[in-house]
Amino acid sequence: MLLETAAAPPARRGLSVRTRGLVHVYRGEGRDVAALAGVDLSVRAGEMVALLGPSGAGKSTLLSLLAGLFRPTAGSVLVGDLDLTKAAQPELDRLHASGVSLMLQGAARNLLPFLTAEENIAFAQHAARRAAGGDAHLPGAPELLGTVGLADVGREPLSSFTPGQLQLVTLAVVLATAPGLLLADEPTSRLDHGARELVLAALARVNQQLGTTVVLVTHDADVARWVPRTVTIRDGRIGGEGRAGEEYAVVTADGFLPLPGHALELLAPGTLVRFELEDGVYHLRVEADGEQTGKQDGVDES
Repeated sequence: MLLETAAAPPARRGLSVRTRGLVHVYRGEGRDVAALAGVDLSVRAGEMVALLGPSGAGKSTLLSLLAGLFRPTAGSVLVGDLDLTKAAQPELDRLHASGVSLMLQGAARNLLPFLTAEENIAFAQHAARRAAGGDAHLPGAPELLGTVGLADVGREPLSSFTPGQLQLVTLAVVLATAPGLLLADEPTSRLDHGARELVLAALARVNQQLGTTVVLVTHDADVARWVPRTVTIRDGRIGGEGRAGEEYAVVTADGFLPLPGHALELLAPGTLVRFELEDGVYHLRVEADGEQTGKQDGVDES
């Protein structure tokens, strides 16, 4: 089955995302688990961002909160102008119908296997039109399938598709409601190298051609070269950012500064450090037994 692209549907403006002091605690029997511990995240409208981190870091919890699937323990979540922590259920329903689409991990969780690709798209759009009172103007299935590289295969049975192609069909289905924000949970999971690159290229094309804001979750560091900006999640906090191949640490609102992995290998827990400013550059100096041991790193003040 050949992958073919077609003209993209008309572009629409993406939705911005902003969280402040986001905390989420899962209540268990006899113990509470903090999945998120004060996350401050800003994503511009039309931006493409990857949330990178190991399993258990809090990435999927953050994605679910951005989707408005449940409310955080503390903090705020804004999608566009809507504060999800204060929104009434009808507002959230409208947002889910046409503003935000969530691409769950694994194609099987997003598709009805007994329907064709076009029928899956039509099914998703039927629900969106009902929520919008029947007035929603939505792109056609051939347009959407062409955008993700599957032109002219919309009526073939899903059983004839490869895992990578099924993931592309999933992408077309979650785009069926013309969302301003696309949230993708591990979109390249369990795909071979070639299929992974096709899916990432399709996500980038959706972002660039349609103007859709894309936030994806991944544990795959290779995804970073496809995404203009990566945000590392560690232990429920923002651990760092990557832009254009450069890695940055992020100072949180409470003054927390997570160090990159290579620095943690050099600095044992309990190490005393101090910052000094010299000629416009901040230097991290390590103290041993109360005495300075030398310059470890420098960061341009600007």
